[in-house]
Amino acid sequence: MTLQAQLDAFKAEFEAGKPPYNAARAVIETMHRATAELITSGAAGLALKAGDQAPSFALKDPDGDVVSSTELLTKGPLVLSFYRGVWCPYCNMELQALQAALPDFAALGARLVAISPQSAANSRKSLRQNALSFPILSDPGNEVAASFGLRFTLPDYLIDLYKQFRNDLPAFNGDASWTLPMPARFVIAQDRAILYAEVNPDYTRRPEPEDMLPALRRAGGVGA
Repeated sequence: MTLQAQLDAFKAEFEAGKPPYNAARAVIETMHRATAELITSGAAGLALKAGDQAPSFALKDPDGDVVSSTELLTKGPLVLSFYRGVWCPYCNMELQALQAALPDFAALGARLVAISPQSAANSRKSLRQNALSFPILSDPGNEVAASFGLRFTLPDYLIDLYKQFRNDLPAFNGDASWTLPMPARFVIAQDRAILYAEVNPDYTRRPEPEDMLPALRRAGGVGA
């Protein structure tokens, strides 16, 4: 089953109000409204695209060690995934799919890194819960996400809904801003050129891991 098929199946169960979420129709409509507004805002069109230069970054992993994009790119091309957090089931399914594709990336000399605004403790939970062997980095305040054009602020009515369900982003992220990244995937060549970019304001839509393989082949797999 493809990643998107898994996401669609989960979404159908969720929107049917089935356990464990038992989501009411009003909740689903609020989420649909927020997604539709983000789509129509055109925010995704302002994100970095293939052909742009990727910003450099240095972020901490769950152990507090700094991981630098500059250092990673000395070893080969980089697959970069921005996700919302361990609280998001769609993100967890995506991380698991990326883990399954890790041998394909490695065969082309690429490193995989995922970035979210969540705290180190929640990144450790991401690693455990999804049995990941690639780095998960914390992006306080979504500052790196902003440099890629991905950061957005949740509307007040969605914040109210998240609070109702105890989905406390300030607690998850250690940041009071109530911002998130639009889910995104990038392939970055060793010269920092973006070879592949997929940004979707609809968090229920994610590209397949294999979609990045042609870009990685173009990158040449240097430094495997």
